[in-house]
Amino acid sequence: MKKQLIYTFIIAMLISTSIFAQKKDIVDTAVGAGTFETLATALTEAGLVETLKGIGPFTVFAPTDEAFAKLPKETLESLLKDKEALKNVLLYHVVSGNVLAKDVVKLTKATTVGGKDVMIKVKDGKVMVNKSNVTATDIEASNGVIHVIDVVLIPKETKKAK
Repeated sequence: MKKQLIYTFIIAMLISTSIFAQKKDIVDTAVGAGTFETLATALTEAGLVETLKGIGPFTVFAPTDEAFAKLPKETLESLLKDKEALKNVLLYHVVSGNVLAKDVVKLTKATTVGGKDVMIKVKDGKVMVNKSNVTATDIEASNGVIHVIDVVLIPKETKKAK
């Protein structure tokens, strides 16, 4: 009886541990990092939070708060007021599928969920997406992967409109 009670306790612990150890989705992972507050705000404003909490898988090239701070203040304010332009910019950071760093380095470009291509190159051992440096890779989430970048990617069409 005592043995059975111990086994039951161990099984219950394993089940509860595996439930709590499950990975967070891309949005919750980014928010939990504490360095993507502007990105989280932009995703909320553009109505994309539920999309990136979806099944996926997604690969997100996520600009940090520092990356957003590099944008001219009027550009960021303009994007936050124009939800369609903001949505286009944010979708320019998302690729369908779970593209890990070992696969990214083999690519020369990737088509984003927004339908535009981002250029990928390895220069001096560092991966660049357009003119942005990838500063951290393979942050796994339950519905994809995040690669951290140091510049906000803005499609050419959006640049012309601003």
